[in-house]
Amino acid sequence: MTAEQFISKLSTFKDEKEIDKVEKFFKGNDGVTKHFGVKFGDVFNTAKEFSGMSLLEINHLLDSDFYEVRMGAVSIMDFQAGNKKTSAEKKKQLFDLYVHRHDRLNNWDFVDRAARNIVGEYLIDKPRDILYDLAKSDDPWERRTAIVATHAFIRKNDLDDTFKIAEILVHDSNELINKAVGSWIREAGKKDKKRLLDFLEKHVKTMPSSTFSYAIEKLDPETKKYYKELRKQ
Repeated sequence: MTAEQFISKLSTFKDEKEIDKVEKFFKGNDGVTKHFGVKFGDVFNTAKEFSGMSLLEINHLLDSDFYEVRMGAVSIMDFQAGNKKTSAEKKKQLFDLYVHRHDRLNNWDFVDRAARNIVGEYLIDKPRDILYDLAKSDDPWERRTAIVATHAFIRKNDLDDTFKIAEILVHDSNELINKAVGSWIREAGKKDKKRLLDFLEKHVKTMPSSTFSYAIEKLDPETKKYYKELRKQ
């Protein structure tokens, strides 16, 4: 399974009518990224077909200027990381590749596709300093990885890092980070409502509106009303 074979297969799904739709998902501004015009369902299905690809060939896919090709690379990595048969050594290699090539993961959906399995799951039983480094990065996509990766911890009722990283990012200037912070403290709040409410009490008046909206989304109407009123004071 080679990068060239993957790109050749993906090219069979190209449709110029899809280019505008695909472009709407890309929020980067690198001035280089191009678009095939391939539906994401076809990208994911092709990635699944090539899920046995070597890391060397995946790395070649990450070199591509085409958004859908890089999404395919990330999806292959995600399939491998999520496979119970994948060895601990291979999971470390996937983690290292994700972190070292993060410059090629320059959109929110690259992060959301793979950060939980490749980064978060790998760090379950390891020191998590790397997430705090990423949270302080100048790169918004690295900052997004820092909070999204904690989804793996949330699923195991391990909430400390989610709220600690949210504290670092709560006043971030990038809306896509604001939405991620709101989303993941909301998810953590499903496990421990009090911690979410304590976070809101502390930051409700100053957090960006999108963070606030996402964070309170699943609260009951009365509680939502309380925080909306508190935010106005």
